Amino acid sequence: MDAVRLLFSFRNKLFPVLGRAGVSLLEVAHANKVPLQGACEGSLACTTCHVILDKNTYDNTSGTISEREEDLLDQAKSLTSTSRLGCQLVLSPVFKDKVVKIPNISKNIGDEISKIDNRKDNFRLETECE
Repeated sequence: MDAVRLLFSFRNKLFPVLGRAGVSLLEVAHANKVPLQGACEGSLACTTCHVILDKNTYDNTSGTISEREEDLLDQAKSLTSTSRLGCQLVLSPVFKDKVVKIPNISKNIGDEISKIDNRKDNFRLETECE
């Protein structure tokens, strides 16, 4: 497959990258040391690879959005009308020379669950001591 040039934007810094068409934006970001998280490693279980596209790029990729991705995006921080998950976007010529914005904040649902689990464990410990 052909290589596609695009830019990631994070905290007012641009990261020009070259990626192979057919791989996810998350994989392209990681291969190029772009600070896009991917806590679930692309398994569609978190929102840490949340990205924001320009309207035209979003419109050209919106046909690929699943109900599961939409549900996860509802929980994302800094959600916009052109938000997507990088693990679900496949690099194609649609992204040529486009800027993909990485929000300054992301939410790791796994961390939230872990915090809840830890609170439950602490509660059990406290009640068991009584």
